[in-house]
Amino acid sequence: MSYLVIVESPTKVKTIGKHLGSKYKVKASMGHLRDLPKSDIGIDIEGGFVPKYLAIRGKSALVKELRALAEESEAIYLATDPDREGEAISWHLKELLGLDEKKTKRVTFNEITKNAIVEGIKHPRSIDENLVNAQQARRLLDRIVGYKLSPLLWKKVRYGLSAGRVQSVATRLVIDRENEIREFVPREFWTLDADFSRISPNEGAFSARFYGTEKKKIEPSSAEETDKIIESIKNAAFFVKSIKKGQKKRSPVPPFITSTLQQEASRRFGMSPSRTMTIAQQLYEGVDVEGVGSTGLITYMRTDSLRLADEAIFAVRNYITDTYGESFCPKTRRVFKTKKGAQDAHEAIRPSDVTLTPERIKKSLTADQYKLYRIIWSRFVACQMESAVYDTMSVDIAAGEYIFRATSSKIAFKGYTAVYSDMAAEQEEAEVSALPELSENEPLKFEGEKSEQHFTLPPARYTDGSLIKAMEEKGVGRPSTYAPTISTIINREYVIKEGKNLKPTPLGEVVNGLMVDQFGDIVDVEFTAHMEETLDEVEAGNKDWKQTLSDFYGPFAEKLEAAEKALEGKRLKVPDEETDIVCELCGRKMVVKSGRFGKFLACPGFPDCKNTKAIVEKTPGECPTCGGQILKKKSKNGYWYYGCENFPECAFMTWDVPQDAKCEVCGKTLYKRSGRGPKKMFCANPDCERYEPQEYKKKEEAPKKTAKKTAAKKTTKKTGSARSKKSAGKKDE
Repeated sequence: MSYLVIVESPTKVKTIGKHLGSKYKVKASMGHLRDLPKSDIGIDIEGGFVPKYLAIRGKSALVKELRALAEESEAIYLATDPDREGEAISWHLKELLGLDEKKTKRVTFNEITKNAIVEGIKHPRSIDENLVNAQQARRLLDRIVGYKLSPLLWKKVRYGLSAGRVQSVATRLVIDRENEIREFVPREFWTLDADFSRISPNEGAFSARFYGTEKKKIEPSSAEETDKIIESIKNAAFFVKSIKKGQKKRSPVPPFITSTLQQEASRRFGMSPSRTMTIAQQLYEGVDVEGVGSTGLITYMRTDSLRLADEAIFAVRNYITDTYGESFCPKTRRVFKTKKGAQDAHEAIRPSDVTLTPERIKKSLTADQYKLYRIIWSRFVACQMESAVYDTMSVDIAAGEYIFRATSSKIAFKGYTAVYSDMAAEQEEAEVSALPELSENEPLKFEGEKSEQHFTLPPARYTDGSLIKAMEEKGVGRPSTYAPTISTIINREYVIKEGKNLKPTPLGEVVNGLMVDQFGDIVDVEFTAHMEETLDEVEAGNKDWKQTLSDFYGPFAEKLEAAEKALEGKRLKVPDEETDIVCELCGRKMVVKSGRFGKFLACPGFPDCKNTKAIVEKTPGECPTCGGQILKKKSKNGYWYYGCENFPECAFMTWDVPQDAKCEVCGKTLYKRSGRGPKKMFCANPDCERYEPQEYKKKEEAPKKTAKKTAAKKTTKKTGSARSKKSAGKKDE
């Protein structure tokens, strides 16, 4: 008797197999096994939106293996991820492998732990057709938009462009913010700070900021207004008008959901949303923990729910009491309200076992895994702890008709902050200044003032995190789509990153302009949010998925036809991006162009001036050979490397990354090996004792075999290869 369990990822195979035992064979589908074709739209629109699914090329051997194992098994458990996409993969597996309805079961695991796996196997269900239909509706909607709009962009703007239902709205959000910045008119305002000290005893100097009068707050808007205030207080008597002391409580933030995890990882660690989700997937699927074995460390990471399981809350409350004391654990559990419209299909993101503290398992995790697990674990524990308490003090100082105000805040009880540092809260609650023990009506000595001019700032450009927050608030996309959407608009060069900020490109603005003019609803935030709600209705079984497609396609097809007519004979020009680099041949400012190997600098005077240059990026490093600036360059094959600015006179180049640090021995620039993970710095100066050659260490060579055996092995490989090619040819036919 044997059972087959099919999961998506090979990482899960080891963990699940360990907990289920030898009767269960666990195999990975490696994601989808069939999909819409790449060569055409793959949808029979006139026939009622019938999709044409094909087996994915290169997976025929895996399909054959799974089909054979399914025939031998008494039961088949489809254990793909617990979301729409996972449900659809299970459905495709069932259809493609021709699985017997009676012995095929669907199981889901919110966490990859022994209890969750065993319970999941004990409580199988049938495939949820509504979930599958919602996924199909989204897939076909996006395919229709992409395959119908993209050719129009190719003809009217540039070949290779794409449009999408969610990506186009995300691009518009970035461009709308950029337009706000361009149109912003700064407003002048001034701050006025005064320094005071106590007269008796003569100690306790502090600063206070101009507030206004007792009746209203005043913000000086010019130097003249500020000088007038300063002049009027010069001969005033300064004394403590009032003192207000109090306490302020700050409650812990909720546990993570997908969007808040991506925002926090971006803010704290500079992780892109896609990188965050990759690391979270690893933590969910299972990590080999020393002393524990392979186990999933967090619950499912694609969720918009703040719900927590009863057993998880019970466990964390016990942990808090045992570790921090009863005063840190509230009398009643904290319950966080999930926002309206959330799918609430899964719990919030939390550790699967709260006793597996970050420090306990640190040695078993990569640097990025540890960072992400630490904030997930800390925020979950903190969300069930007591509030932090701050002692606050506000002092008003009278100066004639005006008031200056000084405030301070210091922590009285750490509460949840003993575990989780809320960056925004910490900044807000930071001690402004330590105020001395003052008393009301106490006279003060005026030590001087300082005025400063300011201007209001435009709204900040979006970052990965703030764009995700905006998309979530406006209902654009869902937890599973935030990361791939941002990756797409960057990869398509509609948006670029400047540091952490997202900025639209001229190409992005041209494409967005066309979309707004011709397909306003596609890039309309409210329309897109409504479509997401409609897909949720399909998932709930309240709407027919094909009717949803039909309702969308009719008006869309009409607008597409109208756009073709309106743009007939026209081609939209993408403005060149001008740089500050001057062409040494003709004196014009060079512009950025795109070519076969990426972007490069070109003279706008073409064809009269054909000067071009590679785009280079300066680094903090100096050449160890001649002392010139080290530049970051890209090879023709698309790989980054580092070379001297004096090339070809100086031929120094390296794959290693120059650091903003100097060698203590010779004073030359230090380098690090490229790639991820912590690496020590070293010196690239051959005359230095800290020098390390560029060649990476090679693995020790295996013992040499006899010529006869080696020749035999080569012959076998060739024969096998020929057989494989022949078989593959038949299958492709």
